[in-house]
Amino acid sequence: MELHTIKPPDRSRKKRRRVGRGAGSQRGKTSGRGHKGQLSRSGAKRKRGFEGGQMPLHRRLPKFGFTNIFRTEFQIVNVSDLARCEPGEITGDTLVKAGLIKHTRQPIKILGNGNIEKAYVVKAAAFSKAAVVKLEAAGGKAEVVK
Repeated sequence: MELHTIKPPDRSRKKRRRVGRGAGSQRGKTSGRGHKGQLSRSGAKRKRGFEGGQMPLHRRLPKFGFTNIFRTEFQIVNVSDLARCEPGEITGDTLVKAGLIKHTRQPIKILGNGNIEKAYVVKAAAFSKAAVVKLEAAGGKAEVVK
């Protein structure tokens, strides 16, 4: 046996169905597309969500609420997660290296969930009141940066 003689098992190489090859093939004449209409033509396309002329679901459902397009999405880091970082100054880059956030493009907010033992100087866009209290109680500092 050599590499150029090896073939995959037959069941992994299923042949595609060839349509329009006579009545005996079970896909002859109209090739399984039915008679006439948009979908029998070549290049037929329908809009996403089209339901044959019935009012589509996305138009039947009621619209409600308000979406603030100026909302700022924060990346959340809890005080207890800061234990993964070395004591000292913590910035966005430090949090990325520790795997606590994915990138520094979005602002970071520190929340006060959990406990903290070491002193950290944390630089972030926002802090919860509980987070500030816990950081300062451990001898650290919370600095708000843009």
